[in-house]
Amino acid sequence: MNDDTAQRLARLRNIGIMAHIDAGKTTVTERILYYTGRIHCMGEVDDGSATMDWMKEEQERGITITLAATSCPWHDHVINLIDTPGHVDFTAEVERSLRVLDGAVAVFCGVEGVEPQSEAVWHQADRYGVPRLAFVNKMDRVGADFGEVLAMIHDKLGPAAIPIQLPIGRESAFRGIVDLVEMRAYYWDADSDGYEYTSGEIPPELCDDAQLGHDALIERAAEAHEELLDRYAETGTLGTAELRRGLHLSTLRGDAVPVLCGSALRNMAVQPLLDAIVAYLPSPLELPPIAGIRPSSGEPVSIPRSDGSHFSALCFKVSVDAGRPPLQYLRIYSGKLEVGTTILNSTRGIRLRANHIYHMHAARRERVEVAAAGDICAVVGLKDTVTGDTLCSPGYPVLLEVMRFPDPVISVAIEPRRVADDAKLQEALQALALEDPTLGIRVNEETGQTLLAGMGELHLEVVVHRILEEYNVDAKVGRPQVSYRESVLHVGEGEGRVEKVIGGKSVFGHCSLRARPTARGGGVRVLPYADPETPPELIRAAVEVLSSSLDSGPLMGYPLVDLELQILAIEYSRERSTELAHRMAASTALRQALQPAESVLLEPVMAVDIVTPADFLGDVIGNLNQRRGRIEGITERRRAQVIHAAVPLREMFGYATQLRSLSQGRATHSMQLSHYAPVEPDAASAG
Repeated sequence: MNDDTAQRLARLRNIGIMAHIDAGKTTVTERILYYTGRIHCMGEVDDGSATMDWMKEEQERGITITLAATSCPWHDHVINLIDTPGHVDFTAEVERSLRVLDGAVAVFCGVEGVEPQSEAVWHQADRYGVPRLAFVNKMDRVGADFGEVLAMIHDKLGPAAIPIQLPIGRESAFRGIVDLVEMRAYYWDADSDGYEYTSGEIPPELCDDAQLGHDALIERAAEAHEELLDRYAETGTLGTAELRRGLHLSTLRGDAVPVLCGSALRNMAVQPLLDAIVAYLPSPLELPPIAGIRPSSGEPVSIPRSDGSHFSALCFKVSVDAGRPPLQYLRIYSGKLEVGTTILNSTRGIRLRANHIYHMHAARRERVEVAAAGDICAVVGLKDTVTGDTLCSPGYPVLLEVMRFPDPVISVAIEPRRVADDAKLQEALQALALEDPTLGIRVNEETGQTLLAGMGELHLEVVVHRILEEYNVDAKVGRPQVSYRESVLHVGEGEGRVEKVIGGKSVFGHCSLRARPTARGGGVRVLPYADPETPPELIRAAVEVLSSSLDSGPLMGYPLVDLELQILAIEYSRERSTELAHRMAASTALRQALQPAESVLLEPVMAVDIVTPADFLGDVIGNLNQRRGRIEGITERRRAQVIHAAVPLREMFGYATQLRSLSQGRATHSMQLSHYAPVEPDAASAG
């Protein structure tokens, strides 16, 4: 790696902004773009003018629906930034962002603290090992309490969070922050839209707390490296540069999560957040090499993060605008991609050409001729490339870890009002499914209806609105229905044998297998079958048909889950065995195995959190009981009660309206999939 490459990568930060809905995440992003000079006029979420909420649906609803990428400069660094949705229905957007990012900023509301989606995105970042900062926003709001939010982060998310700032003033009197690293106070000028700020001595009433916080930072930083620990042992303190270095190392390892505070809406304390992004979050150089495998052999391979290496990248998003070619978003891990270059989609085994390369600023495309290691870019010309595909140099094929997304839990039937619109509807569905890996589309074989499945009512509302408006399809849409699953209760075995004449030729196929249930949430899998005597193409044929058959269970045709299939034996004839015959045999064996295993219908059960004033607690609990809900706990949050419950999804349709009625509009709720459970007999007959 040459010096220019090393310097470029060292000054690069690939980060995401993540939060629960209404924590102020997009407003924080808007201020970051403004203070870095990327935009020259601040937009607002409430009036639909925020830069990163560019979709019409986002502007109308005032929420982020899809991830949006941009980049901005800060103190000789480049920050590639992805703004992610905060609503649980669009959590897949957070999932795919965290898969390709090097760091993240978790935004918390200073009043509400750690909310359900805050926990969800935090644990997503844990899974991917993403270092992060925390920013406690809305410190000017009535009820904002930095200490309480910090305690909630400790209790719910882990002990690594450590404050590097303290707020000056409470609620409407919030006027600045104390920097615990520099031990200085900072105040923002409202007349300059927060561009100007001044520093001074720490207010006397905060001196003791600031000193305690500073000492805690020194201890945490000293633990990060032996050299710093020796320095601390010798002098009893660390200098500012040493303190930053120690916190940086601790953040990279996940031992520390620096916590900052401010008010993005009032343009206060965003510049220190930018400083912290540069100081504490990693550059691509500080992360380990990319792990992959050789497609042909499965052999592990380690790829250095350098533009001098062989090209490798992951497609983490596809965007489709009606009437335009798909736009694939790539995270480039190594090598370079130039316009006109031929590359390999190693996931699908096809060669492609990059016709155009762009750096994105929300929806705006900024054309470039080359993108290199560390970059996040978008490309036109990568036909048949979808989310999760690996792209690489043809002479150095590699497969990166695939991306996994949750299954949809709710569906609606959709059909065109006029036969002439059927082609337009199918085109719209294909385009939207290419964009959204959590969107399921299938045809009910009994009714012929097209079923559109998604992560929640809001998710499907947005998709349907796009079909009607963006693709101009006049369609009828049914009421939301639960997407059930099927599984088995017992172990069952089955055998399939095919001996018949097909096309004038005698063929033979055989397969015996065992089906057994796994723990709830265990997924589905077909265990590998190894037999050196059996031709591999016959084994592959049996495995392929078994995997595809799991999409439709024997009870009502819903996908099978929590099931393990083990091939016990495959008999074959050198003269008569064909792949088709073994596919037929495996399919028969599966049907026979599922009969004694006793199939069961499963329904999605949601983890529901309701925040309500205490006056309405009894009415809300009573209503949850009527909905077959199970109360799992009640906690207190300031002047409100938080009910934690598990409720079948089919009982939650229309709940938002009823909750507003029960609480005079003062209660709120959020929910996400918890697990699948057997449907109660009375509920099954009702459904």
